[in-house]
Amino acid sequence: MVDWLLSLAPWQQALVGTGFTYFMTALGAGLVFFFKEIKKEALNLMLGFASGVMIAASFWSLLDPAIEKATENGDIAWLVVSIGFGLGGLFLYISDKTIPHMHFGPNKEKEGLPSHLKRTILLVFSITLHNIPEGLAVGVAFGAAANAANPTAAVLAAVSVALGIGIQNFPEGAAVSIPLRQEGLSRWKAFLYGQASGIVEPMAGVVGALLVTRVNALLPYALAFAAGAMIYVVVEELIPEAQQTLSSKRHFAVFGVMLGFIIMMILDVALG
Repeated sequence: MVDWLLSLAPWQQALVGTGFTYFMTALGAGLVFFFKEIKKEALNLMLGFASGVMIAASFWSLLDPAIEKATENGDIAWLVVSIGFGLGGLFLYISDKTIPHMHFGPNKEKEGLPSHLKRTILLVFSITLHNIPEGLAVGVAFGAAANAANPTAAVLAAVSVALGIGIQNFPEGAAVSIPLRQEGLSRWKAFLYGQASGIVEPMAGVVGALLVTRVNALLPYALAFAAGAMIYVVVEELIPEAQQTLSSKRHFAVFGVMLGFIIMMILDVALG
């Protein structure tokens, strides 16, 4: 498997990796055919799990390599990583304020520019927004492997990112499709909308891989950018939505964060 990946161009590796993450989203969305509703405790656990994976991936898979690469380039590592991280958060902030979407919380809060789009489309856009940095993270990780001193180890590290993102995309897919079913959509429509939220990941992944392989100096910035974007999503959206419940139920979100963090840490340390 690793030898086959090494034979591919970085953008093709990114396409394979993000193709897997998209598949896991679709697989999770398919749970709508077996379940009519999702308990709030389970949803909180899923959102927390996604948060834990993204937090761990942001450091071990993105920020730490960004610091190492900036140091190798002779740059001021802390400055490069800070700029990239801040720009990633700023990008998601601007996207959050311009792209119409609706949160999954009980208040169904709308954000972005005014729109007459249906509630279901706005809900899908909400998940699609934070799939962009996930796809970008996978793409940049594979792009980084192209110029690594040890390509095999670098590709394995990128695979761990794809695995981690893919694992958290499974419950995430269900967290989209099942609530859409509760909104009144048919099972097929809920599934189609749920899996569609993950299509943006292969697009972002290929763009990320092409960008860092064409302009190697951008690699540490791009790694930190993806990390900043993911942390923004976690803090601004995932954790607050997971906490919108009775105080006695909030520990489900906490357990999810801890579990997701541990699994991503194990994947990254074991494969990276």
